[in-house]
Order: sequence, then structure tokens, then C-alpha cells
Amino acid sequence: MANTYRGLGKIGLQDDEEFVDILEDKRHCSDLSFAFRTFSPPPYKGAAPCSTAELNTAVLESQYLRYVIGEVAGETGSSEEEVRGEARRTLGEMSQNLQLRFIRLMAFTLRKVFKRLFSAIYVNIEGLNALQQAAQEGPVILMPNHRSYVDFLVVSYIMFSYDIPVPVIAAGIRNAGMKIVGEILRRSGAFFIRRAIGSDKLYWAVLSEYVRTIVRKGFAPLEFFVEGLRSRTLKSLPPKLGMMHMILEPFFKGEVFDVTLLPISISYDRVLEESLLAHELLGVPKPRESTTGLLKATKVLQENYGCMHVNFGRPLSVRRLCEGKINRCQYNHMPRDLPQKPNAEAQACGSWLAHLMVRVQEEGSLTSPWSLMACVLLQVPTAALTEEGLLFHQLTEQTLWLRKLALEFGAHLSWPEKASDPDVMSSAVALHRSVVYRKAGRVYLFLADESERKHPLSPEEDAMRTATALLMLASYRNQSLHVFVRPALLALAVSVTKSTQRDELLTCFCFLQDVFANEFIFIPGRSSEDFEEACSLLKKCKAVHVSQREVTVSDAGPEVLPFLQELLRPFVDSYQLMFRFLCEERDCVFTEKEFLPAVRAFATKLIVSGELPTYEALSSDVQKNVLSALLRLGAVTKIKTSENNQYKVNKTAVRRTGDMLAGRIPPQIAQAAPDARL
Repeated sequence: MANTYRGLGKIGLQDDEEFVDILEDKRHCSDLSFAFRTFSPPPYKGAAPCSTAELNTAVLESQYLRYVIGEVAGETGSSEEEVRGEARRTLGEMSQNLQLRFIRLMAFTLRKVFKRLFSAIYVNIEGLNALQQAAQEGPVILMPNHRSYVDFLVVSYIMFSYDIPVPVIAAGIRNAGMKIVGEILRRSGAFFIRRAIGSDKLYWAVLSEYVRTIVRKGFAPLEFFVEGLRSRTLKSLPPKLGMMHMILEPFFKGEVFDVTLLPISISYDRVLEESLLAHELLGVPKPRESTTGLLKATKVLQENYGCMHVNFGRPLSVRRLCEGKINRCQYNHMPRDLPQKPNAEAQACGSWLAHLMVRVQEEGSLTSPWSLMACVLLQVPTAALTEEGLLFHQLTEQTLWLRKLALEFGAHLSWPEKASDPDVMSSAVALHRSVVYRKAGRVYLFLADESERKHPLSPEEDAMRTATALLMLASYRNQSLHVFVRPALLALAVSVTKSTQRDELLTCFCFLQDVFANEFIFIPGRSSEDFEEACSLLKKCKAVHVSQREVTVSDAGPEVLPFLQELLRPFVDSYQLMFRFLCEERDCVFTEKEFLPAVRAFATKLIVSGELPTYEALSSDVQKNVLSALLRLGAVTKIKTSENNQYKVNKTAVRRTGDMLAGRIPPQIAQAAPDARL
């Protein structure tokens, strides 16, 4: 019998939904027998089967691509045959070559690897059953969150295990360059996309027609990461919209009756790349994907990474979701084969859907005990955590209090039922021994051993060593921030405004959402609903009293509100630091390459002097998010040049934003347009 896990959740999860450990039964049978099992997924009913060669031919012979080839030939002075040859080479570089024998090879390899890495991989069977049915009825788009390189591998493995058509997967072009491995990935369903496409009209045309043809023909389920990149902080990233528009266009133009979106929430007890991600955030270059690097990384097989939960959400109909949000009749006024940029209505609809999918992913994820423990540990001063430690029984008590609060806020927890609470937390500390350790009844932050160095660490080097450990800890806290962020923003608004008036708190709440829109996921146009949700959740835990005109602190407020405010303190402090840096700098124009090392050096100096308490200001992701926020708020403008993008700072506007965040002047809602990047 397979192990089962039962839990409660909100969007994308059903009450008492059953999760099964797909590794349990498979530990007792041959890996080879599993790989060569009968694989006969039910066929797609909407179209005749299509081979990879036929798919590529349909792309190259499409009227759309012919039109673009003619345009590019006219613009460049090349012959149409030369441009067509370039399109053919581009498609060859890009396209997948899905073959069953390579799927079996991947299944054999992954089964061995997963049994070494994970103690369990839990999957919700009802979600898989719904996916299997949806895959027979129309085009299906799989949309997992992206936290690890394991993400797309485990989805394909699960679908092979349960006789569901294996997806074709949008992957970065660097993976194609890995000797042998790149070709195995291609023949297992990966198609490869360049990261920087820019204004290459022909490449855009080949990619968009390739994606649209897969959707129109129902070739296979199509999988892509709506966040675009792997999250280095383990929290959700604002969605990228280019691929979203490509998969929506066949529906908007009436080429398919419907498209099914299927969000997938993947939750890890421990992420394989935890140390690598922290170093990347501190400016260490990301290692290039290579077969040699993959072989060197086999040492991870000696580690234990706990459990993984893969929650397949409920299939969502684009037809139903877009009802009343877009007028599809407009597409009847011009030929479908002509290139069309998404208009404002289509862009708004695509942006709304993309943000909704990321929110559904968040709601479907499971929060681990360790994530709650990380929330508690990061509220301990860094010096105390490294030198004195936190009493284990205090950590246990505070984590159990936070668990109660998380459940009241509707979190879905992966809390073992058969173990005692102290045992659960002891196991979590042991699993994350690369981040913390337990000694004499206390829990300490683990700092990498530098005893072999010839020279002692400088204060700056020691700050970076501490930052590595703290950013790893913060990444696990980030896994649960979506549970708390709305009530935490309201708690912060109460602190900033010192007001009880609902209208003033709502204005401040909306301002905070504007500022932190790159840190947390907010569905466009739902600020008022988010505010009401925050009021309801704080009222539910008895932290506030809510009336038509006021929100006042109640008896439990002095315990709940400061904790929630402290959850956001690292973000507030980091943003204020960078506002200060921009206002004190002489130059009003800079490039991103100049900004990141300069602000990191400034933050390091303040950390070493003891003036800045948060090490998260050293994170390049936070630094880039501040820049994006100021661009969106109009305090920084982008100047395009022939070499690098430059940014011009309006110091008065930056200073004003910092004053509003600090409560020195009343916050105002920004009217800047959303940053909808294609």
C-alpha cells in the first residue's frame, strides 16, 4: 500500500484530498520493469495524431510564417529562400523530438535518482485523474511553479507513471548545449528558447507559430513556467507574459474552442540548489549548464532532501475565465494569419490570467514546519542567532503559535501527523543542518568553516559568510510568505499611518502593494478585495475589530500585529536603504551593472558598522526589485542607449516614496501603468 497524506487547502485543492507517495510501491520493484511498463495514454480526441516532423512542417508552411519571411526578406535585402533557410535552422535549434524510448530512459534514470534524493514524493491522485480527462478533450497547458531544476523532470516522470501524455516543455537554450544530456532532454520533450530574443522578428515568428501550432493541433500537453525563471528566493516571481499570449492567441482567434490551464504547485522540504541560489543572490556568477557540471553535482545524491509534494490543480477553462474580459469579435476584422501584436485588452487579460495562475500555484502549495521555523528564527537578531542561539523549546512554542495562525489564515500544511511536535521540529533542524544546528538545547545559525584559510576573515568577508546562511534561511521563510502577506501589509499600514480609519488604511495598503508588487503576487485590479481579505483574516484571529469606518486593534493584536510587521521588516529596511543610496549618490544616471555592486558595497559597509540589521539588502533580487518598483512608480526612468540601458533618478520622487513608506507623509496610491513585459 502507498503512503497517504491528507490535508486541507483553498484554491486548487479539495477538502480531504488524498496525496499518495509515488515512491513507496516503486521501491519494491525493478527500475527496469518500471521503465519498460506498458505506456498507453488515452489519445486526444480533438485531432488526428501528429508526428514531430509533421508538426515542424506545419510551422514552416504556415501562412503566418510565410508572411513574416516575406517581410524580413524585404527589410534585410535577403532572398526569401535565404530567410526561409534561417527559419528552418531556427526551428531545428528550437524544436523537441519526443520519442518513447528516451522517455523510458529518463524514467529509468529519474526513478533511481529520486529514490536516493527524497524520502517521499507525494502526489494528489484526484488532480491527476482530472488532468488525464482534460488531456483527452482539448489543448492542455501545464503551468508549474519553478523552484528547482527538478521541477520539469518530476512532472514528466509523474505523467509517465500514470499513463498521461508526456508534455513538451519550454526550456532555456543553454540546456541544449549540454553534451549528450541536451539531446536526451530534446528527445524527452524539451524545446529550447533563447533567453534574449530582443527585436529578432524572425525568431519571434518561428517561436510563436511553433507554440500556437502545438496548441491548435493538441500535439501534446504544453508545459512552461509562467514565472519565466527559476526563483532564487523560493517565492513567486511576477509572471512573464510572452508565452502566455502565445498560448491564448489560438483561443482569442477562434482556432480552438477552449484551452485548459492546469496550475501545478511543487513544494520542497529542502531544495537541492539552496547554497547555489544564495551565492547567486550575493553576486557569484551562476555556473553554466554543462554535462561536466552535472556529473560533478552527483555529490548531491549523498544528501537527504526530505519530501516533495506535487499538487496538480483543477483544470481551468480559458473560455470561462475570459468571459466578459475580452471581445473576441475584434479578431474577425482581419485575417488570422497576419501578425498581430496583442492590443491593450488582450494584454490586460493575459496579465490577469498569468497573475491568477501564480496565485493559484501559491494557494496549492504546502507549507512545511521548517518554513514556519524559518519565519521565527529570522526575527531573532543575527548576532544572537550566531553567538547565543535560540532555546529550542522557545523555537518550538513560537512555531506552534505560528502554525495556529497559519491555519487560521487558510494555509495548507505538510505537518506529519504521527510524530510529536518536538520530534517534527528536531527532524527539520537535522534535515537543514547546512543552515542551522542544535547544540546544548539551543539552535544556532550555521556558518561555513573557514579554518583552512591562511588569513583571517575581513569584516566584509565575514558579513558575506553570514549573509549566505541568512539568505538560505530567508528562502525557506519565503515559501510561506504568501500565507501572511496580505494581513502583514495591513499590519504594516496600521504601523505606518498610526490611524484606525478604513479609508486611510486602504490607501496605505494599496500604496504598499504598489511598492512591493515585485516582491509578492497581487492580481491586478484586486487591491480592495485583498484589503477586505486582510481585514477578515486579522478579525478571524482576533487581532483587530472591523467596522464600516474603522479597524482597531483588539486583545490579540499586540501579539499578532508586531510579528506580521517584522515579517516584512527586511523588505522595508532593504528598500529604504536603496532609496537612501540613490538620494546620496552624486550621479543621477547609472546602469544596472553599476548599480548592483555599488549598492551591495554600501549595504555591506552599513552592516559591518552595525547600522543596518538586515542582510537581505545584499540580495541582487531585492536590489533589482527596488529598481523595478521605482520605474513603475515613476521615480526612475529608463534611457535606452546603443550599449546598455541607463536609468535616470528623480531624487525628489525617490525621497518622497521613502517618506511615505516611513509614515513621515501620508501615502498616496501610485497611478503608474503596470510593467507588462512581453
